[in-house]
Amino acid sequence: VAYDPAQPGEKPRDPAAVVLLAQNERGYENLMKLNSCLYLDKHGALPQVTVDELAQYSDGLICLSGGPDGPVGKLLQSAQDPKAQALMQRLASIYPDRLYVELQRHPGEGGQCTEAERATERGFVEMAYAMDLPLVATNDVHFPKPDMFEAHDALLCIADGAYVDQQEPRRRLTPQHYFKSQEEMITLFADLPEAVENTVEIARRCAFAAYRRKPILPKFADDEVSELRRQAHEGLKARLSVIPHAAPVEEYEKRLAFELDIIEGMGFPGYFLIVADFIKWAKDNNIPVGPGRGSGAGSLVAYALTITDLDPLRYNLLFERFLNPERVSMPDFDIDFCMDRREEVIAYVQEKYGRDRVAQIITFGALLSKAAVRDIGRVLQMPYGQVDRLSKLIPVEGVKPMSIEKALAEEPRLREEANAEEVVKRLLNYGQQVEGLLRNASTHAAGVVIGDRPIDELVPLYQDPRSDMPATQFNMKWVEQAGLVKFDFLGLKTLTVIQNALDLLKLRGVDIDIGQIPLDDEKTYKLYASAKTVAVFQVESSGMMDALKRMKPTCIEDIVALVA
Repeated sequence: VAYDPAQPGEKPRDPAAVVLLAQNERGYENLMKLNSCLYLDKHGALPQVTVDELAQYSDGLICLSGGPDGPVGKLLQSAQDPKAQALMQRLASIYPDRLYVELQRHPGEGGQCTEAERATERGFVEMAYAMDLPLVATNDVHFPKPDMFEAHDALLCIADGAYVDQQEPRRRLTPQHYFKSQEEMITLFADLPEAVENTVEIARRCAFAAYRRKPILPKFADDEVSELRRQAHEGLKARLSVIPHAAPVEEYEKRLAFELDIIEGMGFPGYFLIVADFIKWAKDNNIPVGPGRGSGAGSLVAYALTITDLDPLRYNLLFERFLNPERVSMPDFDIDFCMDRREEVIAYVQEKYGRDRVAQIITFGALLSKAAVRDIGRVLQMPYGQVDRLSKLIPVEGVKPMSIEKALAEEPRLREEANAEEVVKRLLNYGQQVEGLLRNASTHAAGVVIGDRPIDELVPLYQDPRSDMPATQFNMKWVEQAGLVKFDFLGLKTLTVIQNALDLLKLRGVDIDIGQIPLDDEKTYKLYASAKTVAVFQVESSGMMDALKRMKPTCIEDIVALVA
């Protein structure tokens, strides 16, 4: 919360946190709105909401005042008692009968609480009694058990670019910031039993549990079933008028009817229409679109709608791999666009459905074992060469490094290093405790969600500073739980390279339709057989080149088998 706006010429003050708890669905909706307000339209400022925004979205929320480092606590620490009292009064008016004055106690070895707690507790208690506000005892939890304090301290140093043993001031917590038991909290606040009892009262007042929503999509047409049937039948007729038939027309029509029945039965006509619409727009605007890959290429409806350019009957592709009524899940087309023009397609979708109804999806990067060893080695100020050697001793399983625990069990040289030097044992101990924790946030490489209402009514939003489009604060799993549907807009360099090559050929007077090139060109297969496939999609790795040399493909089916 931005609690004390800076005067002209003053340095902006850092915001301070309060705790908001949803009592009901209305409160949860307001909580999502406020979480979105933290990031959207802040123009480089730290994530924060104003007191006015708290007031605007206050219904259904219980507020805890934030403890010694909350907004009121910060004012008390800086001896601005009148401002602190005025802010507490304002919060009380925003949350009538729903504001609790938050007390925290984290005693050190001598039994004394932190300096901030000592500076604020008396003021909090006096305000609570003077304003007839209930007290609540809370615990500022940063790790589950006391023995994780040192590893967590190293994690703070990683985040802040500090060193564990540095003399200069840095962010520090105490071993008391662990998850205390009920008995420990009762003992800690024995002189204020009502503060502990009020935690139960708050829990009883919060009766909301999030539920899984059915898939939510914008309405594409008044009668989406009829519209899909119309577009599919017209599209198939257009396809069959120009392609060599792989089966009698009756077989195509029978397959189309079969697929349409399943799509309608599963409630997905709108999804197909939305995807077909933005792909058609891209093609109409000369934006290269991939012919289709993944299980979606097995759909004749997708082929008829020009979502894909592969005839599934010609290649005996199964629709059931894409959509199966026995396993109800959203369809998922992997759609490739020219890397340089992918943003134009997303911009079209934003304009069509509303900018507030389209968002990217957040992803979280975890701290894996090798990175954990390197990061903790740095904050322990160990020699780079030693840390690098230890990191390289951790084996890789598939594409991810083995966990430190497993590496210690299976790699004798790593065990020897740990037994030989105490600092190495300390490094690996901390590493085991922090590996797997989330390290950074980014956005999904391709995923975009499109809703039938503003996205922040379904999930909170985050603004990635590297992008103009907001992203969901929930990752893919929880976005789906909220009812949002992911659409893939993959930016593929290969399509950009192909388009650049076609443009260069056109300058020389050679006009080629890349969709109509022959699939039996002998010279092309000789290039494959000799593994001259640098920059050729999916066959440019050393392993694929080796397989090409041994297989020596002579037809498109050989390439299909190899890539599969």
